[in-house]
Amino acid sequence: MSKTKVMYVCQSCGATAPRWAGRCDACGEWNTIAEEQVVEPGKHTRAKATAGTQATAPVSILDRSQALPERIATGNAECDRVLGGGIVPGSLTLVGGDPGIGKSTLMLQLSHHVAERVGPVLYVSGEESFDQTRMRARRLGRLTERLMLLVETDVDTIRARLAEEDYALVVVDSVQSVYSSQIPAVPGSVGQVRECANEFLQIAKGTGVPVFLVGHVTKEGTIAGPRVLEHLVDTVLYFEGEGRQALRILRAVKNRFGSTNEIGVFEMMETGLHEVPNPSALFLSERPIGVSGSVVLPSIEGTRPLLVEVQALVSESHLASPRRTTTGVNPNRVSLILAVLEKRAGVPFSDKDVFVNVVGGVRVDEPAADLAIAFALVSSALETPLPADTAAFGELGLAGEVRPVDMARYRVSEAAKFGLTTCVLPRSCAADVNGDAIELIPVTGVAQAVEAALER
Repeated sequence: MSKTKVMYVCQSCGATAPRWAGRCDACGEWNTIAEEQVVEPGKHTRAKATAGTQATAPVSILDRSQALPERIATGNAECDRVLGGGIVPGSLTLVGGDPGIGKSTLMLQLSHHVAERVGPVLYVSGEESFDQTRMRARRLGRLTERLMLLVETDVDTIRARLAEEDYALVVVDSVQSVYSSQIPAVPGSVGQVRECANEFLQIAKGTGVPVFLVGHVTKEGTIAGPRVLEHLVDTVLYFEGEGRQALRILRAVKNRFGSTNEIGVFEMMETGLHEVPNPSALFLSERPIGVSGSVVLPSIEGTRPLLVEVQALVSESHLASPRRTTTGVNPNRVSLILAVLEKRAGVPFSDKDVFVNVVGGVRVDEPAADLAIAFALVSSALETPLPADTAAFGELGLAGEVRPVDMARYRVSEAAKFGLTTCVLPRSCAADVNGDAIELIPVTGVAQAVEAALER
């Protein structure tokens, strides 16, 4: 008979501790260690998926008889782009996002398309009743006979239902609500989440059925549960956006079958999530003209060029320590740009409150945004609007130099397509760019770049 023992486990990183403590020694987080009852290692066995399992034998990597699996289309071009071209059979995907952001809506739309085009889909609802899920599906217009709904939280029962029929896709909403009877801990605990994720991993790899797990997020914005949960799955998707706005962004932070730099842009409507094929037009649709502190940035998200508006507001501060508030950009990067502008361009910010925002809820992490942020800051500080038809990109160094960035040709082409007539860019990038459709202003230093932009 299996024995249980009490362990103290960090809810953030999954590390164990000999006793309870206020701070985890492994990750440094406070108030994350909780008491759990766990089964001693080796005292229980995990049930294996039986459908489609065969004796494992080594196969040459050059064996042409082992055909590559054909991906399953989701019916949404934006979602397919983020996944790397569609759903890979036998893959395990984790989808996270804030409450109410649209995770269940996205999963229902995806399940409906696969059920109609490929085969039966099993949607496991562990948090909502049958009627609640059916009401959402009816509102979205996603009702079909081959979309099977199972209201269950016991992973053993779910495994038994999967063995009764061949499904094309399985969705579990959510992994924190599912539990295993072999682990004497409450659902949502570190032990339960880890065990249930392992169970679904065995099901996906053993049967070849792709499995989507919907996960909760913590107040810090990361998926709740141990970090091993993200290591177990093949793909980790984050659904981002402001709950009060219609714009939603699907981003891959891990993908074993494609790029992790791609994003999908959606708009939440009454009938569900609709893809936005031209997000640049959406982000620039309400851009103010003749207002200081506004610059267009041609950014790159994966293989897609994307025009976004960078805004800055610089005002007199009445505080001992002026405020530095950023949305959509790295605050440490903004502090670096402020120091470079003050030291190399002679624009003071030490007594000013600074606010920087990327419009539309987009998050820009690439260094190519440095020059656009610098332009917006200087424009707001000097109360001098930049020309509305100007775009800028480039990385700033600590010496004030403007460094080259990749995919400059695509950035300039996207700016020209939307009617912008001028682009400020690093001098070393200008040689690779066709300047027939747009005027190029190559620069080597931040002082030269600021002067050239303000002169226009």
